[in-house]
Amino acid sequence: MSLCLLAGGKTVALAATVFTLSWNHSVERTEWQEKWQLTPAGLELIEARVKGSGAGIDPPQDARLEDGWWIYTPTIAPLPRLMLAASGATISGWSLCTQEDCMTLGVEATAPIVIEPCPD
Repeated sequence: MSLCLLAGGKTVALAATVFTLSWNHSVERTEWQEKWQLTPAGLELIEARVKGSGAGIDPPQDARLEDGWWIYTPTIAPLPRLMLAASGATISGWSLCTQEDCMTLGVEATAPIVIEPCPD
């Protein structure tokens, strides 16, 4: 199983089954991180963390505060793919990190970026 990233008309396969997606909230300028796992059911969100709270950032009641981060386990079903907007109008792009490397996506206005399991 590997992860496919479709951006700018190109597809890149990443030899990773766990990755972290992070970004800065466009209004509050607060960092947000999500840890995802590639499983046979699809992409599973296994942990989320947000550095603070504010407009549009309300940690759930079961969130715990650790070193300034609200950490919680979201309860959503596995997804077949993630689509990331790339407007170029926010303060930063998306950061996608695996155990081996990190890359920045969506800094400039482009078509949405798709993250999904690679076909067999």
